[in-house]
Amino acid sequence: MFRRLPDPPAPPIPFTLDGEAVQGAAGDTVAAALLALGRAACRDTAVSGTPRGPYCMMGVCFDCLVVVDGVGNRQGCLVPLRPGMAVQTQRGRRETGR
Repeated sequence: MFRRLPDPPAPPIPFTLDGEAVQGAAGDTVAAALLALGRAACRDTAVSGTPRGPYCMMGVCFDCLVVVDGVGNRQGCLVPLRPGMAVQTQRGRRETGR
């Protein structure tokens, strides 16, 4: 379903996904990098555990929530990918830190 446009290749950006070393591309958001890696789901819902994945890609739907560098409830579609970033699938509800 998701594929990159045939633009010139962007430099690779190394990061970890659930502890596994992977790569995205320069200019990717976390959600775009996950989709390019074939990961359709990036979180499980708190009530039923249903897998959810990026939908709107513009910060409206909140289906792309992930844990980034230990901070939960981050909208992957709004977070630019950085080298060395640690991304984890969000399981259920995360505390907001308040």
